[in-house]
Amino acid sequence: MHLEWTSIVLTLIAFLILYWLLTRYAFGPLFSVMEKRRELVTQQMNEAKQTREQAAAYVEEQKQALQQARKEAYDIIEQSKQTGSKQAEQIIGEARSEADRLKGEAVREIESERNKAIAALRSEVGKASVQIASKLIQKEIKEDQVQEELVDQYLKEVGGRA
Repeated sequence: MHLEWTSIVLTLIAFLILYWLLTRYAFGPLFSVMEKRRELVTQQMNEAKQTREQAAAYVEEQKQALQQARKEAYDIIEQSKQTGSKQAEQIIGEARSEADRLKGEAVREIESERNKAIAALRSEVGKASVQIASKLIQKEIKEDQVQEELVDQYLKEVGGRA
């Protein structure tokens, strides 16, 4: 194979000129675009990292908020239970006092009715006693009259015989 030095030199000169032209007009803007692209990708990766960190922080905040909400809900439930039990105790106490009051009123009413019944019974017994006494007195008076009549009759008989 035969090498021609002129053609190699011309090819080398053409290559160097082409390289110089490409470096000056093509590689510079191309590397500039690639550098901008690299910076853009780096910036997007940093933004993605920040977004991921913000998302993790937000998730953590949400977990804490949820935990706080659960605690508040538990506290509200406990407070409601305590309030309910206090109200139940209060209602039971009021019911007991009302029952005691009604029981006292009933006992007083029963006592009053008993006293009225006793008074009515005494009155009836008194009336019956008076009626019995009056009948006994009338009977005694009648017996006295009968005895008097007997005595008078006897005296008449004795007086008529004498």
